[in-house]
Amino acid sequence: MARKSAVRRHEPESDDYLYEPTERRIRGQLFDRTIVDSNRALLVWAPGKPVPFYAFPRDDVRLDLIAASLSPSRSRPDVWQWYDVVIDEQRAYSVVYQLDVDGLDDRLIFQWFRHGETGPGDEVDEGERWFEEETEVFTHPRDAHHRVDALRSSRHVRVEIGGTVVGETRNPVLVFETGLPTRYYLPPEDVDFSVLEESEWRTSCPYKGTARYWSFVGQPPAENVAWSYPEPFAAVADIEGYLCFYDDAAEITVED
Repeated sequence: MARKSAVRRHEPESDDYLYEPTERRIRGQLFDRTIVDSNRALLVWAPGKPVPFYAFPRDDVRLDLIAASLSPSRSRPDVWQWYDVVIDEQRAYSVVYQLDVDGLDDRLIFQWFRHGETGPGDEVDEGERWFEEETEVFTHPRDAHHRVDALRSSRHVRVEIGGTVVGETRNPVLVFETGLPTRYYLPPEDVDFSVLEESEWRTSCPYKGTARYWSFVGQPPAENVAWSYPEPFAAVADIEGYLCFYDDAAEITVED
């Protein structure tokens, strides 16, 4: 018998759209009105795109609240029709589309949280909210194959910015997230806040929650070099209040 060999595992590349059914009930609101409510959605991955999206049966979408787009937001060879959501006098431009892809062309797809891509005129608050069952989801749909593990550690982590030590601990929480580098979260008691100043910047992550940011006020100053999650999701509860620093803004040394 020939001796077997081992090869490093990697994600298979594909030029096809990949999908799988989900049993989760997915609901979406625009202008505070439910526009889609479905337990028959497909979770879809487009070629070369890391973030999936949901494709909904037309019967689960409020078709009376959508209309052919007045101002298609972009030209895409895989899209044959864009739609606006129209509720009373309010219009969300090109927020829905229909793919020109065999096997998915009978479904409708929503662009989640376009951050101001609202078409002509001033930016408007579209009152957008998304739910999986009764749990609100932020930023983009969660990938069923994306894993985030927050593990307490005893590694020695030291963080410097411009030669100034801003944090040092032997009690970090390490976050291992699919497709991303390991992140080192430091407990607040091991961070020097005298050289940090909280900024107004906020971001949301569908796996961890909403983050607030700190800037370095030493020399040279640097904006938004660190972040923390004051109320993280239950799956990563151990990072609550801990600070993590961008490795391109800080020198992070890790020892066993």
